[in-house]
Amino acid sequence: MTSKGNTVNINTPKGAYHHGDLRSALIETGLKRLEQGSAESLSLRDIAREIGVSATAIYRHFPDKDSLLAALAAEGLAKLAREQKAAGMAGGKQGFAEMGRAYVRFAMRHPALFRLIYSSLPPTTDPACQNPEESPGWLLRQTVSDLAGPTASDAQRRTGVLRAWALVHGLAMLMLSGQIAAKDADKLIDEVISVDSLKLG
Repeated sequence: MTSKGNTVNINTPKGAYHHGDLRSALIETGLKRLEQGSAESLSLRDIAREIGVSATAIYRHFPDKDSLLAALAAEGLAKLAREQKAAGMAGGKQGFAEMGRAYVRFAMRHPALFRLIYSSLPPTTDPACQNPEESPGWLLRQTVSDLAGPTASDAQRRTGVLRAWALVHGLAMLMLSGQIAAKDADKLIDEVISVDSLKLG
């Protein structure tokens, strides 16, 4: 129906997208769907239907599924970095351990998104971000550098980064794959990722 030139589409689905930033709405809906299934099960047409826009509207922002998955991975990476940064606010070695625990707990809460992050983005600890502080790799290297001190060599810092990342990523993947029972996950994460386990050199 119309009123004073304003058209109302009475067939628009409840909760449909009407206006604003469509790209953000697509990413938000994609992330929500990842909580319910795998990246392989995502469908651009299903996302368009849920938001209430045509598939053509989606293709203006994401020409194919791979481009949407890359955007979801980048958003997930930024979310992971924010959680790690908040966890490490205490600073020092204890804050460093808390950052590692946050990494594994993120993986356990968002398994599909976590797998997507490390299967869709370039093989680097610091994927391109508008803000480098939104990269877990940047945070890891900065924290290791600060804790190692000015006398540490580049090789020692690099070893510290790889050792810490291998510990937390390896634990996350073992738990996600069921190789390690996650019956008491929080306790296990606390025990494995300790101040002593995160060697810097």
